[in-house]
Parts: sequence; structure tokens; C-alpha cells
Amino acid sequence: MAKKLEMLVVSSKVKGLLKKAKCNTAGDALDGLNAVVHWYIGEAAVRAKANGRKTVRKHDFCACA
Repeated sequence: MAKKLEMLVVSSKVKGLLKKAKCNTAGDALDGLNAVVHWYIGEAAVRAKANGRKTVRKHDFCACA
């Protein structure tokens, strides 16, 4: 079984946004979003290090060029 990731998203805020969009939240939706957030943070750290920095900056999260 895979190790459970520490929850980084605020479930009430995510559910609120989805409710505003007139969508329901499945039981596994927050775990899926949380996994994406963990991955995205890891990728930003890799990009910062590749650019010779220890500090992750705003543009490290940008998918654009």
C-alpha cells in the first residue's frame, strides 16, 4: 500500500470552490488534488535547483516558458 501523503490542501476551501461551480466532491477528489500539489512542489524544487537556486520562486510553478 502506498504511503499516505500529508494533506496540503484546505478541504473546505476546495469543496467551496467546487460547490460554487455547481459540482459535487467525490470522496477521493481531495486526495487526487493533494497528490498533484505534492508533485507540482517537487517539480518546482527540481527547476529551482537546475537553475542553481535553493529558493523556489513564483516562476518555478509556471508551466509556461
